Amino acid sequence: GMAAFLFEAGHLKHIPRAGWLLLGIRHPESVAEHSFRVGLIGIALAAMEGADIGRTAALCLMHDVHETRIGDVPSVGRAYVTTAVPEAVTAHQTSGMPEDIATVFQELTAEYEATETLESKVAHDADKIETLLQAAEYGKQGYATDPWRDTSIQALRTESAKQLARAITATDPHGWWTAFAASY
Repeated sequence: GMAAFLFEAGHLKHIPRAGWLLLGIRHPESVAEHSFRVGLIGIALAAMEGADIGRTAALCLMHDVHETRIGDVPSVGRAYVTTAVPEAVTAHQTSGMPEDIATVFQELTAEYEATETLESKVAHDADKIETLLQAAEYGKQGYATDPWRDTSIQALRTESAKQLARAITATDPHGWWTAFAASY
């Protein structure tokens, strides 16, 4: 059961983040690419907020794994599409695993969805910060990403995430490498 789950999680590499398709981005980031950076952001925000870093990173990694079964439904479609709740999907995905291991994955999904712990709030903020970063990157390519930027910023819960969002909006997405290239 664990091997099947891990193969299934790898399928996230093939699922595009559907919201970006609305802008005409032909090859948007995958759910797996998004989740990787959400994990990194979660580590940083957890450190800033005094949350458990490992738990937050685990929540970030699990936050979209259910999308292997239901796909990435963009916000414009959520009013029209009913899908299984993530907890039910995770329970089915992990049903072939030893119970003690399946419980770990199921509890992470439930905690993320409940958004009651500091770690789950930080993980939700990490998800929005990643969308903000991606919007800035696609915006630099000429796409009209203001709605993604605005809704991402409005959804932030923690002061650390709000502080990071201000830094992101004031930073050139290419600045990390152009300064390096100029010095080479």
